[in-house]
Amino acid sequence: MTGPWKKTAFHLSLVLLGSGMTLAGGYLASHSQQVSKNASDLAVSRVNAAPPIPTNPEGSSFVTKVVQNVGPAVVRIDASRTVKTQLPEEFNDPFLRRFFGSALPNSQQRRVERGTGSGFIMSADGRILTNAHVVDGADTVKVTLKGGRTYQGKVLGKDELTDVAVVKIQADNLPTVTLGNSDQLQPGEWAIAIGNPLGLDNSVTTGIISGTGRTSNQIGAPDKRVEYLQTDAAINPGNSGGPLLNAQGQVIGMNTAIIQGAQGLGFAIPINTAQRISNQLIATGKVQHPYLGIAMQALTPELKENINSDPNSGLSVNEDSGVLVVKVMPNSPAAKAGIRAGDVIQKLNGQTVADAASVQKAVENSQIGGNLRMQLRRNGQNLDLAVRPGAFPMQ
Repeated sequence: MTGPWKKTAFHLSLVLLGSGMTLAGGYLASHSQQVSKNASDLAVSRVNAAPPIPTNPEGSSFVTKVVQNVGPAVVRIDASRTVKTQLPEEFNDPFLRRFFGSALPNSQQRRVERGTGSGFIMSADGRILTNAHVVDGADTVKVTLKGGRTYQGKVLGKDELTDVAVVKIQADNLPTVTLGNSDQLQPGEWAIAIGNPLGLDNSVTTGIISGTGRTSNQIGAPDKRVEYLQTDAAINPGNSGGPLLNAQGQVIGMNTAIIQGAQGLGFAIPINTAQRISNQLIATGKVQHPYLGIAMQALTPELKENINSDPNSGLSVNEDSGVLVVKVMPNSPAAKAGIRAGDVIQKLNGQTVADAASVQKAVENSQIGGNLRMQLRRNGQNLDLAVRPGAFPMQ
């Protein structure tokens, strides 16, 4: 998103590609020209450095065909919300109120915050996929199609853990996107982004898939449950919720974030993840994520030595590899199953795990209330436990 609704919940260096509804309007306005200039300079350098894009016999590139086919299904989303602000206590001073009452503002004022992002139409009857942070807290949502038609949108549901939301508009016979398979992506494949960066509607950029399976911790978003696609296709604030496409014009991801100060480091939610979450949002309006309630870290010989040599760690580790349980949340499914801080996870459901991301993925793919078999090492002994994942507590 763009505008004063800019949200940086991921990390100080990670920028969500949509407005976050803050009071930073002056900052963004004063920097918008420079940002645009930098983006233009970057685009020129990319054109000069990038390999030529293949063309068909008519002279147009495959990108042109993709844009012609998919562009009409990419929308602009303008969201707004009204917030109350509490003025400083000195405005309620009786003396000031007595002599300057009519000139003083009310102790509570209302203001409207606005932001803009992107989305893409999933069904001909008006279901649209976008980022949760694009519509977070919105009172009104306006959806604008490429041709200029506008509709009032209703948020069917949003999931903050994956940053996926579904918006519905009342319309029929709308153009729709075709979904690809993000599980089959390989680094080096073409990537095409369409969206509304910095107020420049229907912008198109190209690049490649730079990487797959980027964990939330790797990109500075530890509060999310997504393994991201990385792309060097130029994306900017306002691209939030827009599609990332392959060379066939299929949606393979939803553009979400960039790392501030870097070049060519953009991240998208894999479309398989976004589709799975959106199906639950459409069906029930919410998503329940399996949850164990542990903090963990990949174990290395260096970490083992640091823990054992620290008298204040409260832990004693005998293993050189596995996933160390650093903390167990009180009354969590893990605590009820008997898991303790200092345990080292070796296997989940018979599969060896070497890092926290592997454990998180296994938990995410499990069933709430089902059995998750966990093989641990505790004080040099093997231990098998059955854990029943609970629903992730949203508060």
